Amino acid sequence: MTEAMAFVQVAGVSKTFGQGDNAVAALSEVSFEVPAGQFLAVRGRSGSGKTTLLNAIGGLDRVDAGRIEIGGADVTAMSEAELLALRREQVAYIFQGFGLLPILTASENVGIPLRLKGIGTKDREERVRAALARVGLDKHPNQVPGELSGGQQQRVAIARALVAEPGLLLADEPTGQLDSATAREIMELIGELVRASGMTAIVTTHDPVLLSLADRVLELADGHLLPPSPPSSPVERTL
Repeated sequence: MTEAMAFVQVAGVSKTFGQGDNAVAALSEVSFEVPAGQFLAVRGRSGSGKTTLLNAIGGLDRVDAGRIEIGGADVTAMSEAELLALRREQVAYIFQGFGLLPILTASENVGIPLRLKGIGTKDREERVRAALARVGLDKHPNQVPGELSGGQQQRVAIARALVAEPGLLLADEPTGQLDSATAREIMELIGELVRASGMTAIVTTHDPVLLSLADRVLELADGHLLPPSPPSSPVERTL
């Protein structure tokens, strides 16, 4: 992969929490690149550094060393104002806990990114309706999160993430609070929407279904990026 092809570049990134004997290395010299339009999954056990990695890429956490670029812009060198602009214009998040505002309707939650971008009312309402239809919630625009199931709430979160057409989607264990059947539906939906939009996506998960949907899978262990696993042999794949 050449540097010109990479939309996201992570080079030698390290992050430590705490000091002295209490210091914990969340990330240790992690490096990889993600080309535009790729669906990348990052797996690893709890505490492996997956969430810290996503937070660092999106500028929510400052790293101690290394460099992160999105679309050629150095995230690690940005001011807080520049990071806010980056998240408003280029980066969208899907969280395990949905992250919806409980007093707002589904439509109002989805419309938040468009309000932040200053999109006019008519255009905003049309785009919100289209986004809810894409995730199968066109009949629930006026319901608040408490009136929706867990799967429906995550669909609202997906619509909110995609409505502003970001260049990069970051999703942190997006099905962690869902039952297995609903989780599979949501995982397949994310895969379909990411590919249809052509955006770049980095998703942390340990779910084999979502891993199977990804173009590429990386694995973190104790803050270290592990070497890629060798392909399975024909005999192994039939077992």
